[in-house]
Amino acid sequence: MSRLPDLTGRTAVVTGANSGIGLAAADALAGAGAHVVFAVRDPQRGRTAAGTVRGSTEVRRLDLADLASVREFAQEWGDRPLDLLINNAGVMMLPEQRTKDGFEMQFGTNHLGHFALTNLLLPYVTDRVVTVSSGAHRFGAGVIDFDDLNLTKGYTPVRAYAQSKLANLLFTLELQRRLTETGSRVRALAAHPGYAATNLQSHAANPVSRAAMQLGNKFFAQDDKAGALPTLYAAVMDLPGASFVGPDGLGEMRGAPTLVGRSAAASDPGAARQLWAASEELTGMSFPPPLPLTDAARA
Repeated sequence: MSRLPDLTGRTAVVTGANSGIGLAAADALAGAGAHVVFAVRDPQRGRTAAGTVRGSTEVRRLDLADLASVREFAQEWGDRPLDLLINNAGVMMLPEQRTKDGFEMQFGTNHLGHFALTNLLLPYVTDRVVTVSSGAHRFGAGVIDFDDLNLTKGYTPVRAYAQSKLANLLFTLELQRRLTETGSRVRALAAHPGYAATNLQSHAANPVSRAAMQLGNKFFAQDDKAGALPTLYAAVMDLPGASFVGPDGLGEMRGAPTLVGRSAAASDPGAARQLWAASEELTGMSFPPPLPLTDAARA
């Protein structure tokens, strides 16, 4: 994908846009003419990052590890039309800890925070929702532990990260099913960056793993701009709902964006429905009824 289409007049929200592939995606979207909202936990860092981008931007506070912050973001959004929601922010392989609502941090941030945000903003989305997953959805047990979603009985940083990334794919699958069922023209898609050098790896719980990933970043990984290409491809190309985009190279570690496969567990519609029901119960959010589009959204 050599360049993006003209996105003048379109609005995009990018979570975690202050660094890494989120910032690279935001920069590309703004450069193509979109108005890009940096939805970030630290507004000062967000403003600094937005200052490096040429184009129309704004910064809004969003802490995905705090459902009150998610609700506040949605309330402040109001009924503005939103063309593109990119659920990009995430945490990776942390020591065991909890969100403000008591959820395991990786599952709570990477999945539940985005689940809540998407359902709150969905009535105003006019085009698509892109959620950033990972090839790591295949790691660990490779399934969602519905009996212990917070992994209180067997926490490891890798297992928790893998479960959260698997949840991203099941969320996309069930969201698309619901959109199709209601006759919505909005599409839900997922993407993964391959092996991209970002600051996520610096938060790994194990110092040996952290050092190994930092060496990998230096010698093997793509840069953040290349890592953002699957997200951008999912954001602008005419793809079927529930598509999964990743790099086309060996092991999907690097390369040009293309449609890629996923594990059998990530393709299970029953597990997707079960996860959605559990997520509704945990967050108090539910799939919204379709709302009439405003004149601006119709345009």
